[in-house]
Amino acid sequence: MEGKRVLTQSLGQFDFIIAGAGSAGCVLANRLSASGEYRVLLLEAGGRDINPWIHVPVGYFKTMHNPNTDWCYKTAPDPGLNGRSIDWPRGKTLGGSSSINGLLYIRGQREDYDQWRQMGNTGWSYDDVLPYFKRSESQERGPDEYHGDAGPLSVSDMRVHRDVCSALIDGAEEIGIPRNDDFNGATQEGAGYFQLTTRRGWRCSTATGYLNPARSRANLKIVTHAHVERLLFDGESGREVTGIAFSTRRQLRQATLSPGGEVILSAGSIGSPHLLQLSGIGPGDVLGAAGIPVRHELEGVGGNLQDHLQIRMIYEVNVSTLNNEINNFFRRMLIGMQYVFTGKGAMAMGASQVCIFARTRPELGAPDIQFHFQPLSADKPGIKMHPFSGVTISGCQLRPESRGKIVIETPDPHDYPAIHPNYLSTPLDQQTVVASMRLSRRLTQTKALSSFIVQEKVPGPEATTDEELLEMARNISQTIYHPTSTCKMGSDKTAVVDQRLKVRGITRLRVVDASIMPTIVSGNTNAPTIMIAEKASDMILEDAG
Repeated sequence: MEGKRVLTQSLGQFDFIIAGAGSAGCVLANRLSASGEYRVLLLEAGGRDINPWIHVPVGYFKTMHNPNTDWCYKTAPDPGLNGRSIDWPRGKTLGGSSSINGLLYIRGQREDYDQWRQMGNTGWSYDDVLPYFKRSESQERGPDEYHGDAGPLSVSDMRVHRDVCSALIDGAEEIGIPRNDDFNGATQEGAGYFQLTTRRGWRCSTATGYLNPARSRANLKIVTHAHVERLLFDGESGREVTGIAFSTRRQLRQATLSPGGEVILSAGSIGSPHLLQLSGIGPGDVLGAAGIPVRHELEGVGGNLQDHLQIRMIYEVNVSTLNNEINNFFRRMLIGMQYVFTGKGAMAMGASQVCIFARTRPELGAPDIQFHFQPLSADKPGIKMHPFSGVTISGCQLRPESRGKIVIETPDPHDYPAIHPNYLSTPLDQQTVVASMRLSRRLTQTKALSSFIVQEKVPGPEATTDEELLEMARNISQTIYHPTSTCKMGSDKTAVVDQRLKVRGITRLRVVDASIMPTIVSGNTNAPTIMIAEKASDMILEDAG
């Protein structure tokens, strides 16, 4: 492969080189270039966000599993899923996963960030990070103690309310789960409608909200179809990053740092540890097995992998759902016309409509499961819907104990690393999954919702014991697209970055994305990743200045 490419060409010197233009990278590109003082390079392996389906909220059905916009990762066969290998979509375009995700705006619990602080990460408590959530947000309800209205990321109320969705919220109240109209306010627990990262009916990715306003700046250079291959180092110390090597199609290129500059890895929880490992930074045994010389042994790189596993329980109902509407050509055309002329309707929907945060045990101090409710059903998101009128109640454990890893297997930067999620590997995770399935059934048996339910289709009523439900969970579960924590922040021997997100033992290198989370947040991960980048931009500018 090397012999077929043009010799290395230099792109020049930059103060900040950002690898990855996703949820974090676009934020950094905007904030670090805003003053005009620093020259910033943003590298993205995917293309520009010109696919129209990226910008239509429901377009994730077209962009997931599409190799032009999705890395199309697959996990290794997982023992916890009875040896199944499952899809792990990740955005491969400007905006990254914020361009193909379900648009759901959830921050997590106060306790998540207070735990980060208690683990020794000064400056990462909830009170510390709340200002950055507010700074990022343009909340259509207006500003208050918990929300901002002047940020680049538009957050809007759900425009589509269906009777079956409202019935689920009413059913939750019947069994003691309170109604909650703001999961990102004073408390998370409860049932209500999601808010979405949309602006006037269109997706507001970080490419839209952060990168587009910065594109014309003379000090910001954006290169797409740029596949980062490895970090460049000072020949004497061997531990100081001096630049980055990347390929554009068959051309091998490089960019170097100006004095005092930094490389920032924002390639996500798969890409960032993979880039470190490609550059000889990681566990010695893993690097050795892949044929990569060890430059700096760092045990935690690629470890501590955490994700939310969803159990999609599917019910046939006696009212029309999106299954009927999308599967019918004429109704599908009407949906399209409604969106074109009004910006509303089914095409303006996010991946889910109703959210429930609940506790599986009353003694818990905070919710430990989350439900996503969809007035549609399919075997998995992004593929053909079922031929019957169906709804999906998807439950996930918010704080799994199971830990996986990202493992490089070859020194070729274009070969994917192995993804080992290690799902359902602890008794607590198994118990919580079963409890979430039982709670899903309990919701469908409430007075408010039961009148809509015809039958449970998946997993089916024949699964009744804990053992049978766990076995079904192993057979039908999917990721809910929240991989985190593979370059975790901390001070113990498995930490990869410190509290200022600098890679331990390496100079002029940081990681800024969801991989730095010490523990996964209790909810969707896009808003927290944007917050991390907002906070990191301040730290980077402080250190530069």
